[in-house]
Amino acid sequence: MEDQREALRKIITTLAVKNEEIQSFIYSLKQMLLNVEANSAKVQEDLEAEFQSLFSLLEELKEGMLMKIKQDRASRTYELQNQLAACTRALESSEELLEMANQTLQATDSEDFPQAAKQIKDGVTMAPAFRLSLKAKVSDNMSHLMVDFAQERQMLQALKFLPVPSAPVIDLAESLVADNCVTLVWRMPDEDSKIDHYVLEYRRTNFEGPPRIKEDQPWMVIEGIRQTEYTLTGLKFDMKYMNFRVKACNKAVAGEFSEPVTLETPAFMFRLDASTSHQNLRVDDLSVEWDAMGGKVQDIKTREKDGKGRTASPVNSPARGTPSPKRMPSGRGGRDRFTAESYTVLGDTLIDGGEHYWEVRYEPDSKAFGVGVAYRSLGRFEQLGKTASSWCLHVNNWLQVSFTAKHANKVKVLDAPVPDCLGVHCDFHQGLLSFYNARTKQVLHTFKAKFTQPLLPAFTVWCGSFQVTTGLQVPSSVRCLQKRGSATSSSNTSLT
Repeated sequence: MEDQREALRKIITTLAVKNEEIQSFIYSLKQMLLNVEANSAKVQEDLEAEFQSLFSLLEELKEGMLMKIKQDRASRTYELQNQLAACTRALESSEELLEMANQTLQATDSEDFPQAAKQIKDGVTMAPAFRLSLKAKVSDNMSHLMVDFAQERQMLQALKFLPVPSAPVIDLAESLVADNCVTLVWRMPDEDSKIDHYVLEYRRTNFEGPPRIKEDQPWMVIEGIRQTEYTLTGLKFDMKYMNFRVKACNKAVAGEFSEPVTLETPAFMFRLDASTSHQNLRVDDLSVEWDAMGGKVQDIKTREKDGKGRTASPVNSPARGTPSPKRMPSGRGGRDRFTAESYTVLGDTLIDGGEHYWEVRYEPDSKAFGVGVAYRSLGRFEQLGKTASSWCLHVNNWLQVSFTAKHANKVKVLDAPVPDCLGVHCDFHQGLLSFYNARTKQVLHTFKAKFTQPLLPAFTVWCGSFQVTTGLQVPSSVRCLQKRGSATSSSNTSLT
């Protein structure tokens, strides 16, 4: 009996679920019926509006053509009437001369004949009939104003409802990733003159290959694209790849998206490692501010009180969606790695190969600021550029203004205006560390060295602040300068 009861309960549950599904489907069907009525009314209204627009255009075109015919008729009539009037006057004058000549010829007075004959001759010479063109000034042919709408009628007869556009095809061979820009090129599989515009969607990802259905990053949308290519500019490549898809739209409907593609967006991404910073430096992601009151110590105490402790360090918060294999582990046991007058903070990602580029903007009122690279072994009391394990450009606004390149406690004064934004390019294998005016890409200085250890981005500031921009690709202009050898022309062997 109990088994039968349990089986009956299962049947009841199954029936209840099925009833709920049917009720939901019935609601969906009713909603679709309402949508059919609303949508059919809308497309009918749009159709009538389109035909009315076409009628209005034809009527306007007809009025214009009729006006052209009337103007041409009036012009020709005017010319022919003027010519007819001139001919009538010439004929009357000629007939008068003819009558006068006949009368003179029949006169018996021989004394007046010579004088009369001369007058008639002079009158003939000046007669309008002999200066008149006997060719009509205009033609009576109006065939140039005739029309033939046979082709247009065929086009009108071929009018149909707008088809759904085909899905575009993205051309990876023509697409380009460079200078933190992405140019995407696509084409239509079949020619479609009804396409009004395209819609491009893109999103960042750390996963190679076809886009995943579930992704943390949302699709970003760009609408109203009129050409079959588009360039995204000013991107920050803080993830390894980008997904793209495109769809075509006509006036009525959008087609399906193209097959999505994934493009690699290689760039150097790092954060500032708060565990290496001096206690007077307040580190916030990629921004640093010097605090004479030791704001970092206070911040640590607050974090410890809140139970956050070391987990709040950017080292333990990956800049990208997945941890970088070169991300540096936490610094020494002491929270404040640099001390005394070494107001320094390092990046959290090692450089052990390839080319990398980043930019830093510092507060012009900073009394001292430095940017460069250093080995991880840089001592906690050591300042950038004063040891063999660090290279930097240094700006000093304290007492005496100076702009210098420093390495191994050797200094070179730079003869160039100090820019408000510096670009740093490190080619590890070539042993080149170049500094640029980030806006003009003017080379400020280049160190040439043989790097024996992995490097870390390094910064120092006193009585000021700075902000770092990462996720940048090596600019094409920088690559060109290095290829031509211009980047090494400013090297100082005494600093290498």
